Amino acid sequence: MKIVDVIASPGLTGFYFDDQKAIKCGATQDGFTCCGEPQTLGFKAVRQRGESISVMLILEDGQVASGDCAAVQYSGCGGRDPLFLAEDFIPIILEEIAPKLVGQELDSFRDLVGVIENLERPNGDRYHTAIRYGVSQAILDGVAKAKKKTMTEVILEEYELPMILEPIPIFTQTGDDRYDNADKAIIKRAGVLPHALINNVETKLGKNGELLLGYVEWLRNRIMTLGGDDYRPVLHIDVYGTIGIAFEDDIERMVEYFVKLEKAALPLHLRIEGPMDAGSLKGQIEQLKSLREALKAHGVKVEIVADEWCNTYEDIVKFVDAQAADMVQIKTPDLGGIQNTIEAVIYAKKFGVGAYVGGSCNETDGGARTAVHVSLATRPDQMLAKPGMGVDEGLMIVSNEMSRTLAVLKRGLRNPSSAMR
Repeated sequence: MKIVDVIASPGLTGFYFDDQKAIKCGATQDGFTCCGEPQTLGFKAVRQRGESISVMLILEDGQVASGDCAAVQYSGCGGRDPLFLAEDFIPIILEEIAPKLVGQELDSFRDLVGVIENLERPNGDRYHTAIRYGVSQAILDGVAKAKKKTMTEVILEEYELPMILEPIPIFTQTGDDRYDNADKAIIKRAGVLPHALINNVETKLGKNGELLLGYVEWLRNRIMTLGGDDYRPVLHIDVYGTIGIAFEDDIERMVEYFVKLEKAALPLHLRIEGPMDAGSLKGQIEQLKSLREALKAHGVKVEIVADEWCNTYEDIVKFVDAQAADMVQIKTPDLGGIQNTIEAVIYAKKFGVGAYVGGSCNETDGGARTAVHVSLATRPDQMLAKPGMGVDEGLMIVSNEMSRTLAVLKRGLRNPSSAMR
């Protein structure tokens, strides 16, 4: 089955682009908007709408395969590619990428995405990570449609992975509405919660960690009250380096604080994402490794999740090789082609490190559905409910796609002769 045409359309994401540099320089919030002058190239406001591009491959038989190009909320900072606006990048996709796709056979996902991932622009630059992300999704969908299989089955076959027909725990994020949204996640029995967006020492963590400690106690009690005896989700909280700031990166003091957090969470298991930010890849690996080893030496079972400075496949390999974290977040848009997410999960699991297929609130429903198929095939420890910062919409999209796909796969096993869809 060949690709006969490529078209593209502008779209919205499930959240917004935020100028992180301007926010750090003192931009203030007014309602849901942010006041101040943008500081990062390409931004026209400190907060502006998130944009995406749907790339559609027209197949010989008239089927349409699609993928969504999208970038993370804090684009253009921390070594990431610049702001991704539809009007800037649709011409690049149609004029430079499309001619390379038209006429290609959709017989191998890995072969075709390998070609696109390594393409260079006329000026020698690589294509924006968002473009590689969306085009790779479309190719995966195209190969699945050409072979009349699910995207999960394509990945299983091409990467020689075992089929396991069990759901993946879904991680819901509350954003700043960490109380009401936690209730939503509990009522809907999310497997992992709440993220909680603990990104400020004074207002969210507490100078001695007391605010987060109180929140963990509240959350544990709330789960026990609303969830019932048979509901024991994992607690996963992203602290954006604030524990390191509050405790001045003193490992001994941090371990003492983690002991308190673990006690407050019991009987629930606790993960802390990004406990400190060392300011560099090398420093982050060293500091996280030191903290992880100290926690284990003291018998503390709280897990450390790597996020900051763990952006690309190559970064993930370095964190895994160093055994610097119990789990790595695999932030799908930052890795470019979706094959890099697949390979990152496989690599982390091979060496006994937890894998979290994450991403961004600033993605689309299409990207979220593709991530479900990646997760069902590669079996990470958890995946993010996305897009958006509310609980209901992202959890619905991810959970329903997972349930549908598992039902289809189970039917195929029961009726091998009629498994073609």
